[in-house]
Amino acid sequence: MSSKVVLITGTSSGIGLAAAVGAAKAGWRSVATLRDTSRADALRKAAADAGVELDIRQLDVTDPASVAAAIDGVINDHGRLDAVINNAGAGHLGTLENETVADVRQVMEVNFFGVLHVSKAALPHLRASGGRLITVTSVGGVVGQPFNEAYCAAKFAVEGYMESLAPVAAKLGVTVSVVEPGAVATEFVSNIGVDLEAEVAAAGPYADALQAYLDRTVSQFLSGAQSPAEAAESVLEALTADRPAFRIQTSDWARGFTGTKLTDLDGSAVLGLTNGWVG
Repeated sequence: MSSKVVLITGTSSGIGLAAAVGAAKAGWRSVATLRDTSRADALRKAAADAGVELDIRQLDVTDPASVAAAIDGVINDHGRLDAVINNAGAGHLGTLENETVADVRQVMEVNFFGVLHVSKAALPHLRASGGRLITVTSVGGVVGQPFNEAYCAAKFAVEGYMESLAPVAAKLGVTVSVVEPGAVATEFVSNIGVDLEAEVAAAGPYADALQAYLDRTVSQFLSGAQSPAEAAESVLEALTADRPAFRIQTSDWARGFTGTKLTDLDGSAVLGLTNGWVG
């Protein structure tokens, strides 16, 4: 097991950090990548506290040259790649009338095309090792959520792409899984990078609905969010289980929430649920 190599994206905090440390504790050579290596202090401290060693490298999922350099570096230094965990992503808050199409494209660039850049570069090496391609998506990749149109669209796209790829990759020995967290107590929400009061003030006719959505969502994160370590346990399940499922939720809440959609043939259950979120 100690010879197996996993590359993980988006490890500066949250699920990615916990998964990188957890993989190392499980005996993997854990290559922890992040866009800005100056933000690796928390990652290094977590590794030191756990008594494990990480191989920390720069990787910007939106830059194909950066992706290629990181993958090539791993192969040159370690000789193999047995698993990839696509975790890097960015949150987004907005609705169609109040944002530009360019805003939406940027969300897709990070959360969808970033996954494709890394996966495409890694697949030849995963084929060689009979490895695993794991992508952290979201319950928002199954259930569309108000004021998260662009984010959910990107996560829906990832889920559809990986679900379609899975049987093709399996024929060549690569196992594909997606991991769906619900609310996780990480820096992800703060990393959206918006002033919520200003967003409501600028929302025009959408202000009341946006405020209702924010009240509900903030309450959920305060009362029911998982810890990153708890969510990362499901990522490690996908990495280490003999036969991991294609779709893995990280909590009972996430299983119930996504189950609403997966058994909702006419869409009424989902819309009945989310209509209540906006007042």
